[in-house]
Amino acid sequence: MNKEAKNQYMSTLREKYFAGSKKEKGAILDEYCCNTKQERKYVSKKFNYKVTIKKKEEYKKRACLYDSKVIAVLIKIWTIFDYPCGQRLVEILETETENLRTLKEITCSDEIADQLKKIKSATIDRRLNHEKEVLKLKGKYQKKSSFLLSTVPTKTSCEWNRSEAGNIQVDFVESCGTSAAGTYVNNLSTCDIFSSWWEGEAVMGKGQQGALTGIASCRKRMPFAWKEFHPDNGTNLLNFAVYAYAEKEGLKYSRSRPYHKNDNCFIEQKNSTHIRQVIGYLRYDSEEQQDCINDIYRNELRLYKNFFQPVIKLESKERIGGKIKRKYGRAKTPYRRLIESDQISDQVKAELTAIYQSLNPALIKRVLDKKLDNLFKIYQKKKGLENVDLTKQLSPSLASFSNVLENAVSVS
Repeated sequence: MNKEAKNQYMSTLREKYFAGSKKEKGAILDEYCCNTKQERKYVSKKFNYKVTIKKKEEYKKRACLYDSKVIAVLIKIWTIFDYPCGQRLVEILETETENLRTLKEITCSDEIADQLKKIKSATIDRRLNHEKEVLKLKGKYQKKSSFLLSTVPTKTSCEWNRSEAGNIQVDFVESCGTSAAGTYVNNLSTCDIFSSWWEGEAVMGKGQQGALTGIASCRKRMPFAWKEFHPDNGTNLLNFAVYAYAEKEGLKYSRSRPYHKNDNCFIEQKNSTHIRQVIGYLRYDSEEQQDCINDIYRNELRLYKNFFQPVIKLESKERIGGKIKRKYGRAKTPYRRLIESDQISDQVKAELTAIYQSLNPALIKRVLDKKLDNLFKIYQKKKGLENVDLTKQLSPSLASFSNVLENAVSVS
């Protein structure tokens, strides 16, 4: 509905509006606002004060302060200084106009030079809109994005098929302590969205080849084929080496939106429960520590988490008024979800069942704790803290404990 139609509509309702009661006036305002999408307060003032709209011919056309001669010189200066925005160009015009005239790069009168020094940034942007469009068509004056950011599609948490195994979220968790300097262990964490099956691998540094080795190792240990894997925007997983690997293996490759951690929510949860709560926040930067962590990931931890740790999954979420009502399913282990589904073959189910029947969770937990104690002893020995009892201080907060240790090292 254009402006004329709105004014005609108001004039037909105005007589009825003034003759009506307060309730009827409110109903008329509601009707008018609903149909025209105008703000109620503004409409109320127009009705009550009988504001009339000027006809188009009554409007006076604003005088053009900056004619084509001024704009031609403006475009020349804009081009010389590599197409800056209006706010930056204002400063350039004030300081460089006379200098360019002296150097005979531009030719203009004193009047045009004075006008260029007075022009505002908003006017500059408005008058240069056409030139910017031309540059866009030529492939200039546009935001440059990398090939991967423009090729690898983004995917949100709502877009996943949660009833299909093989859709994997991937992330790296750093074990750098309180300093990110140097080379240290990065923990590759992978999680299947459907079953919550988790695999981990410790690699040294943030190199592409280390990431590929970790992905291949985790993929080999999972009891089903990968269909798609989904990292965040970190360069150790979003790079040409991983992209070529996905192309070669026929895997779909998607990524999270920048600064949207909830797009990778399944693996973010596992980062806390499967890595931080297990190996803590300490700095691991030696091959001995890496081997010890990999021994934990590849054996006891994966068996303990996947076969004996139930996961509660969200089934539905509904907004009722100002509250969100969530409905959760029954807690099941990743192993149980796979066995009860048709996502894997009977042969794989039989192999998993045989592994499950051969396991003793209490024994696995004891061995896991022993290996973690050994990992912390290696850390103590490397830092010269053999006399500090780590096990007594692990339970309250691994994060604060990490700071205590780092402070102890700096003091010693």
